[in-house]
Amino acid sequence: MKRAELAFIAIKPPLDYIAVVCAAVVAYSLRYFSLVQEIRPVIFNLPLTEFLGLSSVVALLWVVIFAITGLYSITGTKTIRHELAKVFVACSAGLALVLAVMVFSRFLFDSRFIILASWALAIVFVSVERLVIKFVQKLSYRAGVGVHRVALVGSGHIADELKKEFSKKIGLGYRVVYEFSEFNNATLEQLKTLVAEDKIDEVLQVNPSQNAASSAELVQFVNEYHLDYRYTADLLGTQLTNLEVVTFAGTPIVEVKKTRLDGWGTIYKRIFDIIISLLLIKLLFIVMVIIAILVKLTSNGPTFFSYKRIGQFGKPFRYFKFRSMVKDAHQKRFDPEFIKQQEDMRHGTPIMKFKNDPRITPFGKFIRRWSLDELPELFLVLIGRMSLVGPRPHEVEEVDRYQRHHKRVLTIKPGITGLAQVSGRSDLNFEDEVKLDTYYIENWSLGMDLYILFKTPLAIMKRRLTT
Repeated sequence: MKRAELAFIAIKPPLDYIAVVCAAVVAYSLRYFSLVQEIRPVIFNLPLTEFLGLSSVVALLWVVIFAITGLYSITGTKTIRHELAKVFVACSAGLALVLAVMVFSRFLFDSRFIILASWALAIVFVSVERLVIKFVQKLSYRAGVGVHRVALVGSGHIADELKKEFSKKIGLGYRVVYEFSEFNNATLEQLKTLVAEDKIDEVLQVNPSQNAASSAELVQFVNEYHLDYRYTADLLGTQLTNLEVVTFAGTPIVEVKKTRLDGWGTIYKRIFDIIISLLLIKLLFIVMVIIAILVKLTSNGPTFFSYKRIGQFGKPFRYFKFRSMVKDAHQKRFDPEFIKQQEDMRHGTPIMKFKNDPRITPFGKFIRRWSLDELPELFLVLIGRMSLVGPRPHEVEEVDRYQRHHKRVLTIKPGITGLAQVSGRSDLNFEDEVKLDTYYIENWSLGMDLYILFKTPLAIMKRRLTT
């Protein structure tokens, strides 16, 4: 999902909240308006500060109701009429909740007018806000911001109808930028070029006559290059998870989502990462300062070890942690003579591990044993380069040796810890590590993240005390 789309999704709850509060304030002001008081004088005492406090709490409950009624759903395409109808239903449900609380708690609010006016104005304000969001999003699509650049694979009536639909309804946010009548080796090479030049975001397969082997090859390709994939029929003989069906031009289209970490999942995980990383940085800051000083005092070289690693979608980022080896040790890792001396490279995998590595300093051995060298990764989580939970950060030299199915782990941000790490870490076979990371990617939930985070210190203690 595009960042612009995520921004439009994430902004809805706070804007809805503001709209509901504003509706309540305007309703309150109307009740004290002179013309209204001439019809029915105010005979109650309701200070604005007290009313604002109550309205703020009620507005939060309304936003929860909005979520329950599907106003923040990211699945499918909604028409304006459909969304406004949901706004009416959600606001009416909010009103029903307020009335139910009043009945069961025997709390009599001072003004029925304010309650009913707040409900009516909330419908108006939230509807206008949603229309403005739609309008701004449509303008952004016209400007090319957030548009899905689609490579269409297939031909025929359905392909023509989809092209017409996308070009006519700009608000859908899709633009067919390249077309291929079929998927073959020539198409594969062209798609690779387009990906390298960053000219497409997803592939839409519309030809139901493609054979299963060809379609499976296309699925492998989009997974390897981290493209979104949709198709218009059940073409595949392979098992796929996280499917979503939408309708364009009257044609059901199936999107194969690479992970549940899409849409709200991305937003939830990012908020979770920011909050927890800030808490951990605050708790462990003194520990990190002490380690930094000891690294500097116990060996020559910089405090931090910094180099490139591969992150989400195969993009490199500057990685750093506390230095635990001698100066310039990383440059020696892939030196042929050094590898020959160690003779401990994992056979048949891209990963190289060394026993009794002479490059590790005495203090470095201690902080590596307890994973304390990785504490600075919390800052990488805070700025969004990494996540608290995910596949381990990938080294450039390793990724160059990855097979196609290995690259699935590049779908999401690398993590400080992960399902593979708490399940065995260095004792795991590389293929098993990839399988665990792939399972995490396909079945992510905040509950799973919490489970892995709680299990991480226990896993570290267990490994270190038994070795």
